[in-house]
Amino acid sequence: MSGHGNVSSNLRLNVWYGLLVLICVAFIARLFYLQVIKHDFYRTQALSDQLKEYVIPAERGIIEAYQGDKAVPLVLNEKLYTLFGDPGLISDVKLAAAKTADITAAKPADYEVLMKKRDTRYVVLTKRLSESQKDKIVALKLPGVGVQAEHYRTYPQGSLAAQILGFVNSEGKGNYGIEQALDYDFAGQPGRLKAITDANGVPLVASKENTQIDPVPGKKVRLTIDLAMQKELESILAKGLSRANSKAGSALIMDPYSGAIKAMANFPTYNPAEYFKVSDQNIFANPAVGSALEIGSSMKVLTAAAALDLGVIKEDTSYYDPNRWTLNGHPVTNIREISGPGQRNIADILNLSLNTGATWMLMQMGGGEINKQARERWHNYMTEHYRLGKPTGIEQGYEAAGYIPPPNSGFALDLAYANTSFGQAMTLTPLQMAAALSSIVNGGTYWQPRLIDATYNAKGDKVPKTPKIVRKNVVSAQTSQALRRLMEYVVTNHNFSPKLNPNYGIGGKTGTPQIANPAGGYYEDRFNGTYIGFVGGDVPKYVIAIVVREPRIGTYAGAGAAQPIFGDLARMLISNFNVPPKNSP
Repeated sequence: MSGHGNVSSNLRLNVWYGLLVLICVAFIARLFYLQVIKHDFYRTQALSDQLKEYVIPAERGIIEAYQGDKAVPLVLNEKLYTLFGDPGLISDVKLAAAKTADITAAKPADYEVLMKKRDTRYVVLTKRLSESQKDKIVALKLPGVGVQAEHYRTYPQGSLAAQILGFVNSEGKGNYGIEQALDYDFAGQPGRLKAITDANGVPLVASKENTQIDPVPGKKVRLTIDLAMQKELESILAKGLSRANSKAGSALIMDPYSGAIKAMANFPTYNPAEYFKVSDQNIFANPAVGSALEIGSSMKVLTAAAALDLGVIKEDTSYYDPNRWTLNGHPVTNIREISGPGQRNIADILNLSLNTGATWMLMQMGGGEINKQARERWHNYMTEHYRLGKPTGIEQGYEAAGYIPPPNSGFALDLAYANTSFGQAMTLTPLQMAAALSSIVNGGTYWQPRLIDATYNAKGDKVPKTPKIVRKNVVSAQTSQALRRLMEYVVTNHNFSPKLNPNYGIGGKTGTPQIANPAGGYYEDRFNGTYIGFVGGDVPKYVIAIVVREPRIGTYAGAGAAQPIFGDLARMLISNFNVPPKNSP
């Protein structure tokens, strides 16, 4: 019996031993499977809750202008902080809300609502915190609450050149002006940080799992704007609008030999640092670039240049002006003060601002009448020579192209084209006015208007922007000289108070366009005032374009509202900005 018992006991022992071995083998196999074969899979799973990716914002490129020969900042960056929370990691919502709100002067209840959201791992609690506020929040060491640095635009010159600049919205996107036009260049390339975090979501900087891509700062841009000239232009424009009882207007000063904009201003305006306080978003736009309008008799300079260039008139041509034409059953007449029919010349057309004279010049393009040839020739000068009806490509958001009617389709074509010869039935922007006039008075070269003088990359390397010639032979050199003489004659025969210095070459032309009625035709009592002109010595140094919208002055808007602003600008440029007198060495 005892022998049988020993055999049975040994058998049980062997069975248990075998089971133990099998269990050990199974554990070893399972561990091998988990730790070797499935290592990468489970490691990824384990890291998914701890490995987070952070975007490192790039610093936006700054904007400079000129103060003499020196660069002066117009737009800089200020580092402020965004307070954010991860609702999945905030353990005590009421405590976290109370402590953070005490620092930021917010309502704890508002933070509680955000911190309790369960459909997101990221909520923005407050933006634009100071360095000291950031330090106080970090010192709290609240689980799931953090701060992130962000750069915000600051404006050392206040509202100066606001509509040229535009602004950067709360999402970091450039809106309007040059901020929109060059948003990609300014933005740079953001960096990225992947980091192992602790239970509170705080990055463990020492972790070997961290990988970082450094951000690349945006490009710095230097504008062609002269800061002192910009300040003078804004001041003179504001005073001129007030004097004319006008609520809005635009003006710009251009270098006719490079297309560089030296100053550009609009009113009303705004402070780009407080763009979010503006209720009327129309104020953000740059009307000098983005608002096309009928310019009235200022257009007669362009009509005369085309007729002279085609050889259908000469500078000293005279003709009989009937003081009235009838086209497509409608009259073309002049202002009442002109003394009726009589013998006139080209200088009279500009000086007396004869609508019938501009129509007569258009007739000469068609061999003595407005016909298909006249319309097509004039259309070609407007669109191809003067580049009207198409954007200039200046570095601004929302540039307007304007409108030039087609020459061979539409209603009452002969009348419509007569109207275009004196600046109605078509639209253009103040910028297009200045660019077209520049191409006429500089000898015949159309330079693309520009606001950028140079850009600088993250290393500080300068990339100058080369002035771009869009078209040569806009008009001949002879036509250019003739138009300058004719425009100087107009200035000499108009009243400026005080009088302009005769030792300088100053030419210009007014415009008083009626304002179109959306219901058809024109308002009888609503006008804009325009002026285009140049200031220089033997050759023009600056070209000026001015628009005064709906002045209330009891006289012609061009002569009474826009012309005085031109006079003030001409005197300012001669006094302060190195305009040489005539016949200077």
